Order: sequence, then structure tokens, then C-alpha cells
Amino acid sequence: MNHDATTLSAAGPSPMKPSLWRRCRRWLLPLLGLAVLGLLLSHAHKVDWAGAWHALQRYPAMLLLGVLGIATASHALYGCFDLIGRRHTRHRVPRWRTWAIAVTSYAFNLNLGSLVGGIALRARLYARAGVDETTVAQIVGISLATNWLGYGLLAGGLFAAGAITPPRQANIGTDALRVLGVVMILLAAAYVVACAFSRGRQWQVRGRRLKLPSAQLALVQLTLSTANWALMGCAMYLLLGRQVPYATTLSVLLAASIVGVITPIPAGLGVLEAVYLALLSGTVRQGALMGAVLAYRALYYLLPLAGGVVLYLLLERYAASHPQDAGSETPWRAQTR
Repeated sequence: MNHDATTLSAAGPSPMKPSLWRRCRRWLLPLLGLAVLGLLLSHAHKVDWAGAWHALQRYPAMLLLGVLGIATASHALYGCFDLIGRRHTRHRVPRWRTWAIAVTSYAFNLNLGSLVGGIALRARLYARAGVDETTVAQIVGISLATNWLGYGLLAGGLFAAGAITPPRQANIGTDALRVLGVVMILLAAAYVVACAFSRGRQWQVRGRRLKLPSAQLALVQLTLSTANWALMGCAMYLLLGRQVPYATTLSVLLAASIVGVITPIPAGLGVLEAVYLALLSGTVRQGALMGAVLAYRALYYLLPLAGGVVLYLLLERYAASHPQDAGSETPWRAQTR
């Protein structure tokens, strides 16, 4: 027997070259982390810290603690969105770490925009946990669907019920808003029906296999998201001193949220204030209205961002001290090969 052949057989097959993504990830992930922190520092200069602080000083301490508790509960509830994605994809990242990643990305998402917080930061943290890009795409998709399903159900119901009257400059009449509300409700219902009748069916999108969750998970998505948006409206309702009906307060918040999404400004700076002024200026004094919006921004956006930064650093430290966790393959990846 040829000696070279014997040596080759004993050594085994030559290892495959790492994929382009694995080679690039070594440099891209640290660069992404630095970019996120850089954006965070630049965003700090745009925040009206003095205005937010003066707005908070106008409220009783117990009221602020109550609103902060509601905001904390809302952020914690949002963290459960990724637990739905975990159940759907069956990845092996621990529940606590999955929840922490979602809470961190939500805090950054609110202040730095969805591309940075909702997608880029989440992708980095999941990659550090050993989750492949196909599974991350599924998790992000489930989270986005969950958030906007509850939005559509709540906003659709409020718009259809006529809980809010659009201003003249909105170029949409009351009847048209009611029709839009009905359409939003039907879309949310259609998603649940699609999940019920497409169980096990997969679609090929750009070389990746995607599938809808079960109808049971779809109902959980609707429930959690609806509760989350309701908590956000409750926080604003209390800051407005209960001068505006809860349904109206929630409707304005939902309208401001969608305007903030389509307006490419980090954290919707100025958007929230403009929408509230346009829709509630005749009901609440402008000073009180601006104070409530600034207090809401401080309690729901800025303070949770501080917690998000702490969670981010802890997650990075954990990933650095547990590099073996990044080597495990998810069942979802194995099933879609």
C-alpha cells in the first residue's frame, strides 16, 4: 500500500473551508458593537434632557413610580415576543438569555431605530449565542409580526369605533378611518387563519425555508402584543392626569407610533409631540400636554435605555466567558438543510 495514501487515510478528509459569513463575522460583529455604541453616544446629544427633567419634576413621585412600573412591565412583556420565536424555531438559547436579548433590542430600537435595535443588535447578540442567520431571520420576523398584529387589532378596533377624529391636515376623513380600522382587524384575523391552515407548510425565500407558526402561537402573539400596547396607553393616560378618555389616549398613541415608524428619525424625536399637539391641543393645555409627552419619553424611552445598556454589556460579557455556547447548532437549522 502506498505510504502517502495510508497517511491521508489516517488523517481523515481535509477540513472544509469556513463559509464567507463565518470568516467575516469575526470582524463584523465587533464593528457592529462599536457602531451601536457610537450611535448611542451621538443620540445622547439630541435628547432634551433638561425638558424631560423639568417635566418629571411636575409630577408626584408615586405617580412617576406607577408609570415607571407600567413601562417596565411593558418592556418585560415585549421580551416574551422572542420567547414565541424560540418556541417556533426551537433554538437552544436559554429562555433567560432569549428574553434579555429581546428586552435589550427593544430599548435600543425605541431610541436608535428599528434597523439598529430591532435587527442589527439582535442579530449580533444571537450570533454571539450561536444562532445561525436563518433562525435569527425567523425570530425577527416573529417579533415584528407579534408587535404589529396587536397594533392592528387594537388600532383597528379603536379606529372603527370612531375613538379618534383625524385633524384636517391628515387628509383622511372619519369614514375612511373607520374603513381602515375594519381592514386592520381583518388582516389580524387573516393571519391567525393562515397559521391555522398552513400548518407544516414551508416557503422558499432567497434560499431560506420559512414557515408560519401554529394557530395557537398566533393567538399568543395577538394576546401579548395587545396587552403591551394597552400598557403603553395606560402610562400615557396617567401622565395626562386622566383628562382624556383612555380610548382616545390610546388611539393618539397608536397614531403617533405609526407616524414615528414611517418618519426616519431616531426615537421619533419631535414626532410624538407633533401628533399629540395636533390631536389633543383642544382638550389639554399645551404646557401640560408637552410635559406629559416629555415625561413619557423619559420613563418609557430613556430610563429603559439605561437598563438596556446594562443588559447589553452583561450579555456581551456572558458571551465572551461562554464561547462554547456559540458552537451549538439549532434544531431549526438542521431541519432546513
